[in-house]
Amino acid sequence: MSFFITLEGPEGGGKSTQAQRLANHLESQGHDILFTREPGGTEIGDQIRRVIMSLENKSMSPEAEFLLFSASRAQLVRELIQPHLERGGMVVCDRFFHSSLAYQGYGHELDLELLRTISGFVTGGLIPDLTFLLDLTSELGLERRKRDGRWNRLDDYDLAFHERVREGYLHLADADPGRWTRIDAAQPEDQIQEQIREVVAGRLAV
Repeated sequence: MSFFITLEGPEGGGKSTQAQRLANHLESQGHDILFTREPGGTEIGDQIRRVIMSLENKSMSPEAEFLLFSASRAQLVRELIQPHLERGGMVVCDRFFHSSLAYQGYGHELDLELLRTISGFVTGGLIPDLTFLLDLTSELGLERRKRDGRWNRLDDYDLAFHERVREGYLHLADADPGRWTRIDAAQPEDQIQEQIREVVAGRLAV
């Protein structure tokens, strides 16, 4: 069946690990799974990802940042996500356009409605069927990133920025409770995965 799942949240919440585990689980159940990530997922998108994440590009403006994310997203949707959904497959994606609303909209305080309009054009109006918010405090998330040695240009923004991003995610989730599920990302990894699988199983059974 065609079904689109995304995982969102602040830095350090374990989205990539949980998304990969969920994709593996669903594939083991016989679903036709596409697992991908943002930014990246395609050859073009991966080139853009390197530019976005590099600490050498600290002078990048918020507007340029948003447009680069959007360019990667447009390629990912048209090259991989949309074709897979049209074939009746299931997609698990580590981040999608809600990241831009949280990071460039709430974090950088760009015009949210303008970002929504451009994102609609970029995605062709595609909206996830189910989105998980892996939520945790900014302090804990950044501490995890430092400990893991995966620090990038976005991590390097100040704490106030990351707190605005988290608040943005909470607003987005509260505004669409039928699509979003918030999970405490400070919990043990196995416990988080168990909760994700339970929610997905319930939605697929409807």
